[in-house]
Amino acid sequence: METTYFGFIATILYLFGGLLSFTATLRNASQKRHWRLALILPILLAFGLHGIGLFFIVITPDGLVASFFNSLSVAAWFTIALTLALSMKQPIHSLGIILFPATAICIALGLLFPAAGSTLSTQYNVHLHILFSVIAYALLFVAALQAVLLAYQDYSLHEHKLNHFVRGLPPLASMESLLFHIINVGFIFLTLSLLSGFVYLDDMFAQHLVHKTVLSILAWIIFATLLVGRKIYGWRGRSAVKWTVGGFSLLLLAYFGSKMVLELILKR
Repeated sequence: METTYFGFIATILYLFGGLLSFTATLRNASQKRHWRLALILPILLAFGLHGIGLFFIVITPDGLVASFFNSLSVAAWFTIALTLALSMKQPIHSLGIILFPATAICIALGLLFPAAGSTLSTQYNVHLHILFSVIAYALLFVAALQAVLLAYQDYSLHEHKLNHFVRGLPPLASMESLLFHIINVGFIFLTLSLLSGFVYLDDMFAQHLVHKTVLSILAWIIFATLLVGRKIYGWRGRSAVKWTVGGFSLLLLAYFGSKMVLELILKR
């Protein structure tokens, strides 16, 4: 029951944090000290409660309980953790407009539709592979959100539709530089995820894993192509957005597509 309370309070705080992020961006006030405190405090509290709730729900003596909504919530928690870490150095407050409400929805769905799910191995090497995978997903999810904001900002600038929200975003060059910084780090962890999978898992092309492996490799190829295109041909702007969103979409299907079909549609 305590986990339900933790989840409920975290959901409210994340929604409140999303509203604060939107308001701060509109007012171009996120770098002011009182606004930074107002933004960070509820999110830190939500992050802590979210983590405590996940600890009691996901971690068991038999292994990790990996239902569809549990997996979404864990991925969201890691995404929040990485976003908080990045926010110490980078102006990414605007990501909270999408990220915080999305995390609240993940928690709420987990509370409304609790499911036992499958139990993953307790072996250390498998946990290492899972850790690399979740960090890669979290980073590239942040990159996809950054790409969406970048696309909106680029469109608004080209169409001369500079509303208060667009004016509150960091400069376009800074947004783009941050996007590729996140993609670079995410790509490293995606590479580690694939390598650890081939090393530690018995058969990455077994029937229950083949779709995840193939889609993850395709996502890796897309992000590798984007980074090479950036280095050699100077890809940027809309091209970068399309490749980023495309690569993350494949990764999303790889991580959650089959689990959603099996648990929510086929009820297995």
